[in-house]
Amino acid sequence: MDPFQAFMIRQEGEELKSQVEELTLDQLPEGDVLVKVHFSGVNYKDGLASTPYGKVVPKYPMIPGIDLAGEVVHSEHPDFHEGDRVLCTGYGLGTSHYGGFSQFARLSGEWLLHLPDGLTLREAMGIGTAGFTAALSVDRLLHCNVTPDMGPVLVTGATGGVGSFAVDILARAGFDVTASTGKINEQKEWLKGLGAAHVIGRDDIEAAPAGPLSKQIWAGVVDPVGGPHLQNMLKSICYGGAVALSGLTGGTAFESTVLPFILRGVQLIGIDSVFCPKEWRTGIWSKLSQDWKPERALGQGIKECSLQKLPEVLEDILQGKAVGRTIVRME
Repeated sequence: MDPFQAFMIRQEGEELKSQVEELTLDQLPEGDVLVKVHFSGVNYKDGLASTPYGKVVPKYPMIPGIDLAGEVVHSEHPDFHEGDRVLCTGYGLGTSHYGGFSQFARLSGEWLLHLPDGLTLREAMGIGTAGFTAALSVDRLLHCNVTPDMGPVLVTGATGGVGSFAVDILARAGFDVTASTGKINEQKEWLKGLGAAHVIGRDDIEAAPAGPLSKQIWAGVVDPVGGPHLQNMLKSICYGGAVALSGLTGGTAFESTVLPFILRGVQLIGIDSVFCPKEWRTGIWSKLSQDWKPERALGQGIKECSLQKLPEVLEDILQGKAVGRTIVRME
């Protein structure tokens, strides 16, 4: 068994240490499909996995990487065969099961999807968990009858992975998109290039309007940030509008009243990309490979790094310095 490289995080006392190590296949966890990984995407959860305060990994050592795309080299699962191109996002990958920051991964075939026509392995990881979460958010807004003629939609954390893909997908779907970011001076034109009609600063939505309700502004919101500002946005949702909430970079707690929900029929939708049912997951990836393929985000917002460069990339994502998506090339 020839050794291969993987980015391993080990616990030493109260601290976590990470480095690229050489492993052999017998060190991988159980699973019925062995995949040669070509690409993996870097996500906020991967940054959390690298820190002792992240609390997303129950036990170390761990290979992070919550998504991967590659080629099947061995399978005992009836749906997958040697040579199949596959992708995986979510489940326990990179948190409770060795993940995608590795040249090989062994995992359950129930977690895998065949790569849909219209996407390369690189594009699939350019989209990755972030783009999949963005597409789930847009899909839920549409199912809640949020339509372009209801008014503008807001995307928070718009320069991040989920936010940037949401801007692209919403614009493709015909929405008037307002992108909110803390990097307005540096990234305003980039966001407009993704399809945003308007770009506003983070302070514009953090300022608290007086009273339990305020002027109706947003037909819908894609919010991968969470935290206290959610209260202010709920006050400004139009009648029958909705918020798709998927993240916690702004915090886990917020305050609100019942009034937006019972007086304006506002819906607050939780978006979970980890255990999304496979049938639903397959449908979303089909859209991402066709009508919703985020060509602008893939063309403008994807950077590549090696396993060796992961520590600084993970630090940037934790510090809020990341723009767009970074993918890891395993070759």
